Amino acid sequence: QVQLVESGGGLVQAGGSLRLSCAASGRTFSGTTMGWFRQAPGKGRVFVAFISWDGGSTRYADSVKGRFTLSGDSAKNTVYLQMNNLKPEDTAIYYCATTTWTGPYILTPNGYDYWGQGTQVTVSS
Repeated sequence: QVQLVESGGGLVQAGGSLRLSCAASGRTFSGTTMGWFRQAPGKGRVFVAFISWDGGSTRYADSVKGRFTLSGDSAKNTVYLQMNNLKPEDTAIYYCATTTWTGPYILTPNGYDYWGQGTQVTVSS
């Protein structure tokens, strides 16, 4: 059974940093992609970034480009989302997810088949 467990969320002031972790288990992650999405109160779940386990290619939403960085530790089956220069509009529940799909579909939540429980990030102004 595939399990994804996020950690690292919390409360931070604007301009601060947090590092989220997503520990994965239950599948061979070679050939898969790990994505991060976020959901603000009253809003839908939106794409933040993804990283491919093979080759480590990444892609970021325009809203976080230059501030957020994804990295992966294949030995630990863990992906990290380093978030710098946080803004109040980054406040949301952050979810990691995994998929075997490729292409533009994985920029949407429907492109992923397993999800973590989410971790709250709150940025105060």
